[in-house]
Parts: sequence; C-alpha cells; structure tokens
Amino acid sequence: MSSEWMADGKCREYPAEVFFPRDGVGVIKAQHICAECPVAARCLEYALENHIDHGIWGGRSERERRRLLRERRRRRIFNIDAH
Repeated sequence: MSSEWMADGKCREYPAEVFFPRDGVGVIKAQHICAECPVAARCLEYALENHIDHGIWGGRSERERRRLLRERRRRRIFNIDAH
C-alpha cells in the first residue's frame, strides 16, 4: 500500500507525540482527531498491513489493532474451513 495518503492526514497538523500517548486521556484525544480525518481508514489499513505496534493509527490504539487482526485471522480461517 502506498503512503501518499499521509499528506492528507489530520495528524500533520499536530505534534507526533499526540499520537503516541502515555495515558488513556491521550488516547482519547488522538482518537478524536482521527475521527475527523479524511484518510483514517487508509491509515488504519496501513498500520494493520505493516504490523505497526505503537501509537494511534486510524483512530485505533495498539490493543484495538491487535484485536482487529485477531478477528480477521479468525474470519479467514473460518472462511477457508467453510469451503
């Protein structure tokens, strides 16, 4: 996946540390910014495809992205077994 979309990210308007919060309040702040971002979906996919472990990407925390990846693996396994 190309990264040209990054130029349109709302995150460019903020210091990078906003998206690498140290507490829950920081996570919520970053997620609010991402909620208004026109490229949040592409950002999330980029983080998932590249196994990015840290920070808020596409409005999702590290824990949320791990959960999404687990769910995708389960669905993929289930779909393969169903055929």
